[in-house]
Amino acid sequence: MTRSERIADQLDRHWHRNLRPRLQGLADEEYFWEPVRGCWSIRPYGTSAAPMSAGSGEWTMDCASTDPVLAPVTTIAWRLAHIIVSCLGYRVGWHFAGPDIDFQTFAYAGTADEALKQLDEVYGRWDAGVRELSDVDLANPPTAGPERFPMEGIVLHVNRELIHHGAEISLLRDLYRWQDGTVPRRV
Repeated sequence: MTRSERIADQLDRHWHRNLRPRLQGLADEEYFWEPVRGCWSIRPYGTSAAPMSAGSGEWTMDCASTDPVLAPVTTIAWRLAHIIVSCLGYRVGWHFAGPDIDFQTFAYAGTADEALKQLDEVYGRWDAGVRELSDVDLANPPTAGPERFPMEGIVLHVNRELIHHGAEISLLRDLYRWQDGTVPRRV
């Protein structure tokens, strides 16, 4: 196994054993569920109450021009969009000749199924790109994109981000199932 394959395998094991199985059965009601008032989410165009919204098409992402001092709670829809665009999408475009993605013009998913298709596609591109990196590629900063750290550090950062945000999504799924102390819903 090459060094890049070992690094990719760290995330891929988590992806196949933990995160992706936890997303099976995600329904739209749960995708958009807001556990508290003021959640940021993905919303139909023109319905956001957030300081800003971004996106093209029928659905937009709640956001602000600067990070709020107290970050709002976000829905599963928002967190998946963050993974798809900010964690993976930008970097697939910058480093692996993928499509150029911008959070302000991205076509956000209006259904859980559509979001999971977007997630699977961008994850597949990321995983394939990482596995093709040579030891020299890993040791040096990438030649494209704004990131100027060695590529190995960028890949490990993305691994941490996906594990972190995947755990948040998993917790939201647990809270959704157990809300109001009732018997968990099967999803």
